[in-house]
Amino acid sequence: MPKLCPSQPLLETAQRSGVAIAALNFYNAETLIAHIGAAKSLNASIILQTTESTINYLGLNMIVGMATAAAEEIEQPIALHLDHGGSYDLAARCIDHGYTSVMIDGSKLSFADNIALTRRVAELAHSNDVSVEGELGHVTHNDEISGDDITKFYTRAEDAAEFVKETRVDALAVAVGTAHGFYKGKVRLDFDRLTQIKKAVGSTALVLHGGSGVPKELVRRAIECGIAKINFGTELKDAFTRGVKQSLCDTDEIDLRKTFMPAIEAVRNVSIEKISLCRGY
Repeated sequence: MPKLCPSQPLLETAQRSGVAIAALNFYNAETLIAHIGAAKSLNASIILQTTESTINYLGLNMIVGMATAAAEEIEQPIALHLDHGGSYDLAARCIDHGYTSVMIDGSKLSFADNIALTRRVAELAHSNDVSVEGELGHVTHNDEISGDDITKFYTRAEDAAEFVKETRVDALAVAVGTAHGFYKGKVRLDFDRLTQIKKAVGSTALVLHGGSGVPKELVRRAIECGIAKINFGTELKDAFTRGVKQSLCDTDEIDLRKTFMPAIEAVRNVSIEKISLCRGY
């Protein structure tokens, strides 16, 4: 298997083993170095992810070049994934530049329009040996809603079955109680719903977005109920930012390579924790 590979075989392996793959967002060279160091220390496959904001910041050529070089640093294969792609054109650009996995997020569209958009991306991706993730239901941001209102965005098992049949996605992000950003209250996941969804979609891998801040026992139970990929971003950004702030406060050093080192180590430690958690440690 090539070092930079589609996410689908990694997800298949995870499901057979009853574990999950940690999907880690990176934002610059430093966070990428941290993730690769963590994966190397654990001899583990990971999924590297970038959002559209990171693409706008770094550019596709740089991202793919960095990820390709990083993949050569570890023994296990990894995937380069577009996280929350908002359009067909963006997904197509990522595929054209060498991403091995893309997410198309049509979760705010009507059910029919979500299917149509996701199917279109899946057809293009699969013709290029690229894996595809869709989203059904809507994983909100913690600032958007509060209380029980979140349940209206939850994924329904019967819809999930139809969605994967019509789109042929390799992975499906589901809404069962997680949210993006820092949690403001107790995290509650609907495991009965998650179990029903997994039964409905069969071998299609399920994805849990908003993994940062979810208690370990809930993550482990989610994996037992069928989650094969868990996204982490907020805790990684937080660790890096705090590391940089502390470094700047502790010294007058102007060598950026030294300034960033504590931040890289902080992110690496979080990455090790998340990879290990997903693997059942």
